[in-house]
Amino acid sequence: MPRDTLGKVYTPRQVESRWYRRWEEQGHFRPTDDAAQPTYTIVIPPPNVTGILTVGHVLNNTIQDILVRRARMQGHSTLWLPGTDHASIATEAKIVRQFRDQGQNKYSVGREKFLEAAWDWADNYGGLIIEQLKRLGCSCDWSRTVFTMDQGYYRSVMEVFVRLYEDGLIYRGKRLINWDPVGQTALSEEEVIHKATEGNLWYFRYPIKDGSKQLTVATTRPETMLGDTGVAVNPKDKRYSGLIGQVAVLPLVGRELPIFADDFVDPEFGTGAVKVTPAHDPNDYEMGQRHDLEVVNIFHPDARLNDNVPQRFRGMERFEAREAVVAAMEEQGLLVKVEKYLHNVGYSERTDAMVEPYLSRQWFLRMDELARPAREAVDSGRISFYPGRWVKVYDHWLEQIHDWCISRQLWWGHRIPAWYGPDDQVFVARSEEEALELARRHYGDEVELRQDEDVLDTWFSSWLWPIATLGWPDKESGDLQRFYPTRTLVTGPDIIFFWVARMIMSGLRFQGDIPFDTVYFTGMVRDRQGRKMSKSLGNSPDPLELIERYGADALRTGIMLIAPQGQDILFSEDDIEVGRNYMNKIWNAARFVLLNLDEQLPPPLDQLPIERLDPTDRWILGRLHRTILAVEQAYERYRLNEVARATYDFVWGDYCDWYLEFIKTRLQGDDPGEKETALAVAVHALRQFLALLHPFAPFITEELWQLVKAGDEPDLIVAPWPEINETWAEVETDVPLLKEVISAVRSARSDLGVDPGKRADLLVRGPAAETAVLEWGRPHLTRLGKVATLTVGEDLAKPPNSATAVVKNMELFIPLEGLIDLEVERERLSKRIREAEGRLAAVEQKLGNSNFIQRAPEAVVAREREKQSAHREQLEKLRVHRAALGK
Repeated sequence: MPRDTLGKVYTPRQVESRWYRRWEEQGHFRPTDDAAQPTYTIVIPPPNVTGILTVGHVLNNTIQDILVRRARMQGHSTLWLPGTDHASIATEAKIVRQFRDQGQNKYSVGREKFLEAAWDWADNYGGLIIEQLKRLGCSCDWSRTVFTMDQGYYRSVMEVFVRLYEDGLIYRGKRLINWDPVGQTALSEEEVIHKATEGNLWYFRYPIKDGSKQLTVATTRPETMLGDTGVAVNPKDKRYSGLIGQVAVLPLVGRELPIFADDFVDPEFGTGAVKVTPAHDPNDYEMGQRHDLEVVNIFHPDARLNDNVPQRFRGMERFEAREAVVAAMEEQGLLVKVEKYLHNVGYSERTDAMVEPYLSRQWFLRMDELARPAREAVDSGRISFYPGRWVKVYDHWLEQIHDWCISRQLWWGHRIPAWYGPDDQVFVARSEEEALELARRHYGDEVELRQDEDVLDTWFSSWLWPIATLGWPDKESGDLQRFYPTRTLVTGPDIIFFWVARMIMSGLRFQGDIPFDTVYFTGMVRDRQGRKMSKSLGNSPDPLELIERYGADALRTGIMLIAPQGQDILFSEDDIEVGRNYMNKIWNAARFVLLNLDEQLPPPLDQLPIERLDPTDRWILGRLHRTILAVEQAYERYRLNEVARATYDFVWGDYCDWYLEFIKTRLQGDDPGEKETALAVAVHALRQFLALLHPFAPFITEELWQLVKAGDEPDLIVAPWPEINETWAEVETDVPLLKEVISAVRSARSDLGVDPGKRADLLVRGPAAETAVLEWGRPHLTRLGKVATLTVGEDLAKPPNSATAVVKNMELFIPLEGLIDLEVERERLSKRIREAEGRLAAVEQKLGNSNFIQRAPEAVVAREREKQSAHREQLEKLRVHRAALGK
């Protein structure tokens, strides 16, 4: 595109589609074939095949793309490996709903037809989020896209299961597990979300068998009393010492319940005597094991009551049964009282159903042996966490780790590679053929096997992501040898246990090395009120709509400007408008420079004699140096918002608002050498900040790069990363002082309502050593400060009715007579002072409220403190200006 045809307005949609297609066609997203080139690898946290792009995805994937694009420009052979997760529970729920809408259920259609429908759904809709990530600008190597149900990945999962089984770490047993009665599947501890729930505490009387008295127990779940098999008290609780060893009778059922002592019982809870239901409470189960209690399961898998309860309660849904049990106890005079009770209740992460502790035969993975090396890898510093506070959380979980329930009662997923013989002898193998071979050794040639009906927990496949995507268990895989270990994992802290810890375990166990050396934990994206984003609240915007309105670069840059490392983000569309305005500013700045160029680019900066540079040239080059240095230091600490802010401040503030304004005098002058020098510096700085900004805003930077690159230079996506130039490290100029003077003049004029078109006299009183800057800077001060006449001296008197400002040791006076209506301006400022006092009082009242400070999200409180500071500063300025106008 010729430089002089650059449009007045930036149109993201045209630029984005054109450049993304070009990058893919040129193979820029693929790693190079140069085996000697250093590698940089990121594996994408695979979005669910059911997923669509959210603002959270935008944040996570923008961070990954920033790191990958920078590494590519630094000369690494980069691989950002994409893929999707089969998401057993979420996908199965969609297929179940699909058949239900047709009047069928999964059991009526059968497993084979159900899985055909699941594969059809995954093929037709599963790639949607991939296309959405492309719209965002993600530079993944899409030719390597992996799906966790692909044949190669399936082989990795089966291999791991068999090896762990053969090592004695995987076993099958009947234990109390977390059960989702809606999804009708087991859940791991990490798939249970605990929520504070307002409930009741019911007090019931249980008769003692000998008829001597009654014992009062308290429970939050009356329906489970039908499965009680004991009553427990604390051995130190003297109130019940005489009852230990006696027998109570379970009302409504008639079952005899031994009364026993156990240290687990809290004497302060309820009455200090607790009903024990081993089949439906994990703590009760442990007590039941210690005291050899009977285990009575009262629920069907859908949480309806089964035949182990009296006839009148059978078939009832659990909450219906709760009401019925309470009513029955009240009828018999055994309900003592009911109290309100706030307690934590577990809910399924996927279906939001209240989780039921449920006795079931499942497959488990012993975790202790895997956890020890995983903890050492982080504690020793081989793997770094950003922010570092998550190390304590990680360590705590590994200290308290339980065996992992890895089986799920679903059909969509990796079916457990276990087959059963006629006598239920189990054969674990990589394939049915291998299982049959094992079975024939046991039974003889004629044998029929049936495969386990369950599938593996989705996370059992996801924990292999860094190794399975690169070809494991094929040790000769070129990708595995070249790209493993990967470098940086970007993820949310909510899956530090689900995924991060387990990937570290699997990498160390099966590949003998850590899977990545750095983990960057993002914050949660919330709305401006601190609420989690959700469709029901209407506060979760569609990122694709934002891209349509503002462009991908604006979305990416806008969100990164407000994303401190690991902190929650208070998002609003205003932030994307900031990004759009930034992109427009860059476009307009580049257009200004390009329109001032002749057909040829100016000579490279290193070909210009340094003495040709004026103070503003040396200043901008020094600022560029310090910006590149700040960017590098921020990248080293994974503070990407600081990278975004450093480039933003340089581009918008230093380059656009100041340097381009400074050089207009030379561009409009008659000296061709001065013009050439100014343009050489302007183009150099433009090229450098386009490169710095490319990881954040890849499309607009690539578009503009094509207009300022030399003919043989590559596309920006693979151009060299900017290097620090120590030549400009110690640049000292008076430009910052000149800027302060100009800014002070502008601010005073604006605050006092001076017509922007009017020029004003300026008197400056101060020592000659400091006012000297105003001599060489006089043209800039005159043009940018709208100064009519400039008078400088050490002993100047302050004119009456003058606006005043102080810069270092210089006093600035702007006579206001004839510029403004003094009486009108006095009244205007007085009104603004009253308004500012009101705003400050409102904020200070809020910050003085201890409830607000304690309960509001940290980011919300911080924003209010920022408002307080800004209001105070504004109020002080208004009072100073009002005082300058006299009475």
